[in-house]
Amino acid sequence: MSLDSRIQELQRKHDELDKEIEEAIAHPSVDDLEIAEMKRRKLSMKDEIAQLRTAS
Repeated sequence: MSLDSRIQELQRKHDELDKEIEEAIAHPSVDDLEIAEMKRRKLSMKDEIAQLRTAS
């Protein structure tokens, strides 16, 4: 997988996770810890994207 492909894939997953977080926040039945974990994963993806862009 090329570097650009990896960045695009991570960006797509990041955007999908962002939508999942928005939906989870809209439903009060979703656990706050679950939302926090999704936010941590999203931040991790954002950091990886930034590192890959710096490397290219």
